[in-house]
Amino acid sequence: MSLRPRRVGTVVVTAFAMVLAASCGGSDSTDDAGSESTELRLVQQPWEDLVVENEIVKQLLGDLGYEVTVDELAVPVGAQGLSDGDADVYLGNWWPSQEPVFQKFLDDGSIEVVKTLVTGTKYAPVVPKYVAEEHGVESLADLDAKAELFGSRFVGIEAGTPGNQYISDAIDADAYGLGDWTLAESSTAAMLGEVEKAASAGEPIVFLGWEPHWMNVEWDLVYLEDPDEVWPGAGEIRVLANAEYYENNPNVMKFLDQMSVDLETASDWIHQLSQENIPAQEIASTWIEENPDVVDEWLDGVESVDG
Repeated sequence: MSLRPRRVGTVVVTAFAMVLAASCGGSDSTDDAGSESTELRLVQQPWEDLVVENEIVKQLLGDLGYEVTVDELAVPVGAQGLSDGDADVYLGNWWPSQEPVFQKFLDDGSIEVVKTLVTGTKYAPVVPKYVAEEHGVESLADLDAKAELFGSRFVGIEAGTPGNQYISDAIDADAYGLGDWTLAESSTAAMLGEVEKAASAGEPIVFLGWEPHWMNVEWDLVYLEDPDEVWPGAGEIRVLANAEYYENNPNVMKFLDQMSVDLETASDWIHQLSQENIPAQEIASTWIEENPDVVDEWLDGVESVDG
């Protein structure tokens, strides 16, 4: 990583402008200039790509003098925290799958969209490919006729996540005749453990899948079609910020706006963290060291805390 030159000229000009404004009786520019924070509070769920992305941000901005902290918060709690100003930035906004949680805060202006970080994502109920091939299950519309195979049961992740809620809503609405099905809420790790057990035995299972994730490398999966458009899907992962933080911290926003992650890179981080048991700090530092050109693009025009 190469650090940017110190902008001495900019500092001198800014200081002169502040003195001039003060001599003329104006003080608004001084107040605005002093509002930029040296801290950044990131929201996190235990999703491997998000964990590594947060660590990369922590290391890069930490080198520029920022104090970066990470709070583990469930999606709804994190959304409320961003809205209230108890958190600053979230790099894991799966969209539109998280729309029910975040839309009200986007509408009232308390949360701002910074940018799209990852495109081409997937987020939907899935079955292993052997289930699709052996039992003809390729759509949500195929499930109820095969209910006995699955015990009329979806396997979900953490309670309160949008994906779980979409499944619950489909059950409540009897969409595709799924009204007598149940949702098993647990955790991402518990769900994947159950998938591993079923896949090893060649048994049917339907669960919540997403990409990027190492599950797509470990197993051949079929994302179930949704002809009635019950499921919102997930086309991208976005960066969100508390509106006040967004307005008052253009330097951090410039950095975040210049970040971009492709699916292959995200999946590689996920595999390293989950399957190779490499610590997130090591994954982040190694990636930074091996990708100086990308890091330079992300840091282009971004200044250190002291200018």
